[in-house]
Amino acid sequence: MKKVSIENKNGIGTTIAALINFPKGFNDSEKHSVIIVSHPGGGVKEQAAGLYAKKLSERGFVTVAFDRSYQGESTGEPRQLENPHVSAEDISAVVDYLTTLPWVDRDRIGAMGVCAGAGYTANAAINDRRIKAVGTVSAVNIGQMFRNGWNNSVADADAVGYLDHGSWARTSDAGGSDGATIPLAPLSKEDAPNAELEQAWEYYHTPRCEHPNAPGFTLARCLNQIITYDAYHKAEAFLTQPLLCIAGSEAGSKWMSDDLITRAASADKTMHVVQGANHMDLYDGEDYVNEAVEVLADFFSTKL
Repeated sequence: MKKVSIENKNGIGTTIAALINFPKGFNDSEKHSVIIVSHPGGGVKEQAAGLYAKKLSERGFVTVAFDRSYQGESTGEPRQLENPHVSAEDISAVVDYLTTLPWVDRDRIGAMGVCAGAGYTANAAINDRRIKAVGTVSAVNIGQMFRNGWNNSVADADAVGYLDHGSWARTSDAGGSDGATIPLAPLSKEDAPNAELEQAWEYYHTPRCEHPNAPGFTLARCLNQIITYDAYHKAEAFLTQPLLCIAGSEAGSKWMSDDLITRAASADKTMHVVQGANHMDLYDGEDYVNEAVEVLADFFSTKL
């Protein structure tokens, strides 16, 4: 494993902290495929993204897990900003870096993500033709989730209040406040609206997988970018790369994976449903994750 710093050169001015995982027997005199792994909203590279990166490395791939701008060990102010446009651009910044390495095969760069990281990965692939294959796990299109709710039960227009709140937060921040925050996952067990999202609290805020760099919240000002954002925008025309979506059969979020499969222009797209798993089970549930990793490994072996 090697820790690297990657400059985002698209005018954002941040430096991305990343971990490169090398498979056994790695030889830098040969050309290698690489898989970029993007973390869930509110997470960091040491959690679910790092787990998938490690397991895929054990199956022979070079993998890169990274912290998005403003989060984890990456730079950028204000901290914990979750600007979805920047989050997708960060993935392309990692691709930029990989193209400078002599042992990387530029024609075999793939990307995957978990939760919101999966949505950002899809969006990056729509924009960036250097990404040759796309995998998603428990995909969340963060704009859809905030607009339409966990179970797709809220109409777009009914989310206008979030735009009001985000607008107020920006005014408050401009006036010198410390920055109002909103949760990306329940901050307490009592805040969880259902058992599935209670697991999100448990994952981020108990020894199950808590990390000091993953507080589980973002800034309220981000609502102005999130609510109107569609991670799958123009997927019908431009997401032509091979696509694999993995979701749990019991996941309230599964509809967002179904939507990506439906909308993607790719003629090579597959949905794999992990029976019995919910959204969070695919973060760290051993049997569920191992099943997902095997499917991902087969996919990337074939497509890269």
